[in-house]
Parts: sequence; structure tokens; C-alpha cells
Amino acid sequence: MSNTLVNDVCKSEPVDDKGEDDVLCDLLSRHVNNVSSGFGNADDVVDVEQADDSDTCNSWDQTTIISHTPHPCDVHDRQFTRGDCWKNDLCIHAGEEPHMCDVCHKLFTEFGSLKIHMLTHTGESAHKCGICTKAFMSSSDLTKHQRTHTRDRPYICDVCHTQFTQRGHLKSHMMRIHTGERPHKCGICTKAFISSSDLTKHQRTHTGERPHTCDVCHKRFTERGDLNVHIRTHTGERPHTCDVCHKRFTFRHNLNVHMRMHTGERPYVCNVCAKAFAASRDLKKHMFTHTGERPHKCGICTKAFMSSSGLTRHQRTHTGDRPYSCDVCHKQFTEHWLLNLHMRTHSGERPHKCDVCHKRFTQRGNLNLHMRTHTGERPHMCDVCHKRFSYSSSLNVHMRTHW
Repeated sequence: MSNTLVNDVCKSEPVDDKGEDDVLCDLLSRHVNNVSSGFGNADDVVDVEQADDSDTCNSWDQTTIISHTPHPCDVHDRQFTRGDCWKNDLCIHAGEEPHMCDVCHKLFTEFGSLKIHMLTHTGESAHKCGICTKAFMSSSDLTKHQRTHTRDRPYICDVCHTQFTQRGHLKSHMMRIHTGERPHKCGICTKAFISSSDLTKHQRTHTGERPHTCDVCHKRFTERGDLNVHIRTHTGERPHTCDVCHKRFTFRHNLNVHMRMHTGERPYVCNVCAKAFAASRDLKKHMFTHTGERPHKCGICTKAFMSSSGLTRHQRTHTGDRPYSCDVCHKQFTEHWLLNLHMRTHSGERPHKCDVCHKRFTQRGNLNLHMRTHTGERPHMCDVCHKRFSYSSSLNVHMRTHW
């Protein structure tokens, strides 16, 4: 150990009761600041290594000063100038998690992760957004959140120039779109994944583990993000707002799909009939019309459906379940959108307006039908006399003249 540098720190700052380890931490802090500022002399860099030969990860209580020689990782082609980062990397590969929470006994590879985790027990959210009321446990989470307000996307793909809010999203994009690399392989099945977190989530499909529980209804989830989204069904929170029509959404993805209604964008195109769709799920459902596939089968009757949601709605015809209830008159509905339409009978809301005569409607379908009075469109034709009608109901009435 270099006593000269330690003594220099002690002379320049009051030492009080600092031990040698505390001085070394001061020295590390000063060195990192110098390096990041572009200053400092290479002769001032000190190598400090742990002398204890006990278990690798568990014995790392002291901070390791930045070394002359980079620390190589034998698993992937990467080098670390900071010994503590190198040791954390080795822990990840070894599967060791030496830092344990005293409250819930959860294990962490890095002490910083444990420190952030402890805030979940104290309820403290030290980093507050200056635009909305949200608060976060770490400054990095606050920075990511603020980009939802600023729309800042600082990470740019060198190949296709797509922009991302987070570095991890850019990395995943590169692997998924450009390189095809999937380094994390499942030991049970043949699937491989871009990130270790995706592999962990996948492995829960084998183990059945659902570690995240809702405090309200006790429903369990495999991912924390799914739990956070689920919580909004209890709170009614709709944090994502359309800048055009001010409609609010529970999920950002739903907002993104909704915005295509304003822009007319339909990026998902059927390779059979070239029909285009605003959402990938709509294209997926449409493809079943070409294949005839109906993979979701009712266990009570013989009916089958293209989507799981279609099966769920159908099953309510057997069970009589009406899970959506009006807070005003307590009328119950089988589907959420039917409740939303019903609520307009109480609020008087008519959000769909005709651009020609300014008449307003509660449903977009009614507006579309009304527009035929202006355009003269008659899409419904009689197969017998070929007379055309604006509405299917009018055609049905006309057909009786041929009976």
C-alpha cells in the first residue's frame, strides 16, 4: 500500500477517527473525480487488492481502487478498469449474490442494488419528478421517467438510426434486429434470449413461479411490470394522454396504437392480401381468416375462437358473468367497452362529431353510418334485383318484398 498517498489525503483533509479503509475510499473518490475530469497522473494510481483468500464474492467488503492493469472477463470479451465492477461481473457469471436484505432476505449481486431495494421497505422515494407527482427510488429511474415528458431519445442505432430512451433498449434492438444474437440459453428447452432478464422470465414458465403479488386482490404475476400495470385496474390510473384528443390510457402501448388513428399509420401489412393494420394483434387475428385456424376452444360447447379474449367473452354466455358494473345505476356488462358506452348515457358525452353537419354521436360506428347521408355511399346490394342500400337494416326490409 502507498503510505505517501494515504498521508497526503490525511494532511489535506481532517481525518478525525477515520481508519485506513476510510482514507482509501477518499482516495478512490478523488482518483475517480480526477480521471473523469481528464486530470490526474498515472503515477498516482494505486493497486489495492483484497488479501483474504476466502470465498470470492462474499469476502469483498473493501472497495478496490482502479488498477494499472484492466481486469479481463473470461466469459465475454470485456475488460474492467475498476476492480469492484470486475468482481460484480464475476459474481453475475458465478450466480453468486453476496448482499442480502435483512428484512426479506432477498439476495443481490451488487451492494448498490441492495441499497435501492431497501427503499421498498422504508417507503422512501427520494427522487421526485418536477413535472408530475411521481417519485422514484433511484435517480436513474427518475431520468428514464422524465424522458416520457421530454420525449428525449438519446440512444441511436448506428445501422437504422432508430432512437431509444434507454441504452438497454438499443442493445436489445441491435441483437433482435441486426445481429440475431441470443446468448442466454434455457437449460430446460431449446429457447434462447437476448438478455438474462428475459431468460429469467422464461424460466418461470417451467417452474410456475409468480413472485409478485397484488396487495389488493392477491393475484400473482411472473413480472413486476405486469403487477404495476395490474394495480391500475384498482386505482383507475390512466397516466398516458393523447395530445390530439386528450383521451387517456392505462398503457403507453395503447396510446401508441391510438395515435395511429390520428396519423393514419398502418405499419402491419398482411403478406397474403396486403391489408394493413394499426396494431400487430389485429394483423395476427386477421391471419386466422386465411388459415382458418381457431386455436382457442371452449371447454363447455364446441365453439372455437381466433383469440383468447374472444373465448373469454364467449365463456360469459355460459357462466352469466358480468364483471363490469356501472357506479351510477349498478347495471352490469359482460365487456368493458359496453360499460364505457353506457356511461355516456349518464354523462351525455358524444365524442364523435360529423365534420360536415357537426352532429355528434356516442359511438364511432353510428358516425360512420351517418356519413353515408353525406357521401351517398350504398354498400349493401340486393342479390335479386341489385338495388343498393346505405344500411343493412334497409336491405333486410327490402328482401321481404321478394319472399
